[in-house]
Amino acid sequence: MKNLSICVISFISLFFLSFTSFFFGMKMLFSEMTYFIEWEVISLNSSMIVMTFLFDWMSLLFMSFVLLISSLVIYYSKEYMGGDFNINRFIMLVLLFVLSMMLLIISPNLISILLGWDGLGLVSYCLVIYFQNVKSYNAGMLTALSNRIGDVALLLAIAWMMNYGSWNYIFYLELMKVDYEMSIIILLVMLAAMTKSAQIPFSSWLPAAMAAPTPVSALVHSSTLVTAGVYLLIRFNVLLVDSMTGSILLLIGGLTMFMSGLGANFEFDLKKIIALSTLSQLGLMMSILAMGFPKLAFFHLLTHALFKALLFMCAGAIIHNMSNFQDIRVMGSLSVHMPLTITCLNIANLALCGMPFLAGFYSKDLILEIVSMSYLNIFSFFLYFFSTGLTVCYSFRLVFYSLTGDENCFPMHYMSDESWCMLRSQLGLMIMSIIGGSMLSWLIFPVPSMILLPFYLKNLTLLVCIFGGVFGYLVSNVNLYFNNKSFNMYEISYFSGSMWFMPYISTFGLIFYPLTLGNYSSSGLDQGWSEYFGSQSIYLMLMNYSKFNQLMQNNNLKLYLMTFVLWVILFLVLSVLT
Repeated sequence: MKNLSICVISFISLFFLSFTSFFFGMKMLFSEMTYFIEWEVISLNSSMIVMTFLFDWMSLLFMSFVLLISSLVIYYSKEYMGGDFNINRFIMLVLLFVLSMMLLIISPNLISILLGWDGLGLVSYCLVIYFQNVKSYNAGMLTALSNRIGDVALLLAIAWMMNYGSWNYIFYLELMKVDYEMSIIILLVMLAAMTKSAQIPFSSWLPAAMAAPTPVSALVHSSTLVTAGVYLLIRFNVLLVDSMTGSILLLIGGLTMFMSGLGANFEFDLKKIIALSTLSQLGLMMSILAMGFPKLAFFHLLTHALFKALLFMCAGAIIHNMSNFQDIRVMGSLSVHMPLTITCLNIANLALCGMPFLAGFYSKDLILEIVSMSYLNIFSFFLYFFSTGLTVCYSFRLVFYSLTGDENCFPMHYMSDESWCMLRSQLGLMIMSIIGGSMLSWLIFPVPSMILLPFYLKNLTLLVCIFGGVFGYLVSNVNLYFNNKSFNMYEISYFSGSMWFMPYISTFGLIFYPLTLGNYSSSGLDQGWSEYFGSQSIYLMLMNYSKFNQLMQNNNLKLYLMTFVLWVILFLVLSVLT
């Protein structure tokens, strides 16, 4: 009971803090206020260490969403991780994770951002390796090392900020945006954001991080770790507009969105499909951010957090009930056995597709209409709309495998919606996934904008979604598996399903030669010549000496008499000589 009470106390505390933060965020938004607080931690010989905090509507609103989702995830973990003896440690790690994110959100200072940034990286490593097996260790190391590149970029940005006399970047963005130093800082910050938000070529760690427990995945992929990079670039957005950096980010975001959407259509692991959909949405946020619409990116960030956390929670409940099976091919007719969970899953899926009047519709439709209005080249335009179609395609594929068809798991397999802790969390997020989009659109964009588009452009989004959904359903229905070798599509499916060989390029490709060199040095030097001339040689010499010494000290009669005779001869020789 003691373990369970920690979950409940954490849930109540975070839930209360979430509502408090939301209330103050609304106050800041309506009165257009910003609080900039400087706390002098220590003063020594006129040198001060000062912590700065920025409280505006954006940071407080984001904090309220992070706290709400983390509170529901902790309550969900009470049931999901109920059989774990170390649930205390798990809850503490999740709370540390949330604390690091809070520090990152309210920091207008690159030093304190680095504290939160590194905190996220280190705690995410501990959470990914939580189940302690070889797969978890490999995934944890890949996650940690990929994120270290961003940490180094942020450290270099801190070094370049010394040109301005302070690390409070928020003071210098407008004034110094044409400076050479500031252009280098935005490149480094963009690199850091790309590693944390898993953009190309750093995408391989995101699906690998699925080795973490499902509640952690729900938290990481909705509002914490992967959104940190997007949030940082929202703060630095002034430097991205009308610059080469913004154009590069637009291309990378579009390609990431396309690559992950394509990969999700060839994936059969339930959690990896949802992880790739996260990657697709992150690419969408990065792209619209690069076009100069930070409020729109922030809006999609918040709405996406709601339905993505719900998707992972429903996936966790299904995996929990199916004795840890994650392959969607062994599912089927789940709506008969788990009606509430599957209802939540499908509402989240429809919100992800942009179904009218659900959370995702308000942000995705607005983004695509803004893209249609903007001066954009045909390639980026194609990436936006085709990726949207792919999103609907893999969502309907997931719906087909989970809802329709026969059961493909064990006979007499008991599945139900009995776990009320998990269901309460899911239902709470389901309500937010339905009403959250309209609520946020009224708050963030209080003045309605007139979007005037030709008939075909206005209906293009709807048309793309319908085509994507029909194609996804039909492909699943006729068992057109592209990994079947009788088709000539096997190579294409392998290429798409492996994220354009990104894991091979960014992990195996980079590590192959250093590992080979390490193997040669280990076998040739450490276990070769240094053994021959060093430890083994000394060991053999000492062993031979000790054997001789042991022989001399055996105390048998022959040796004793021989030494006696030698002593007598020695005395005789000495007496003669003297």
